[in-house]
Amino acid sequence: MVEPVTDQVLRAIDQARARYYRLIVIVGPAGSGKTAALQAVSALTSAPIINVNLELSRQLLTLTERQRAIQLSRIVGDIVKKTADELVLLDNTEILFDVHLHVDPLRLLQGLARNRTVVATWNGTVGPNGLTYAVPGHPEYRRYPTGDLVIVEAKP
Repeated sequence: MVEPVTDQVLRAIDQARARYYRLIVIVGPAGSGKTAALQAVSALTSAPIINVNLELSRQLLTLTERQRAIQLSRIVGDIVKKTADELVLLDNTEILFDVHLHVDPLRLLQGLARNRTVVATWNGTVGPNGLTYAVPGHPEYRRYPTGDLVIVEAKP
């Protein structure tokens, strides 16, 4: 029997506490249940869910493209720091992959997960070639090795 995504995430949270980067990535295509899993985890743990696309775009509106690239990591860090919770759930992270922001999304998420446990959704796939976002040839395409990542796969 396949373990529900919510249960996998809760187990991964316990495992992540002993890691250098306390990051759990829920990977799957749109509509695979990533947001529903975050909502269930939030209900069980009282951890806040942050809509990264919404919160970050609000703060980037008044900045120039250059200012956005320079200040992005700090702004995302400030958004997460607004909550004093040890566990933070990040949903709708697609904005982090915008090539105009000049940021490495995984490195940014790992930095956030250094001093607290972070569960982040990732629209993509995981397989023998690693963790991917978008398809090869797309400007936002990214591929990362999965060796030191805690990954929960959400399947449609």
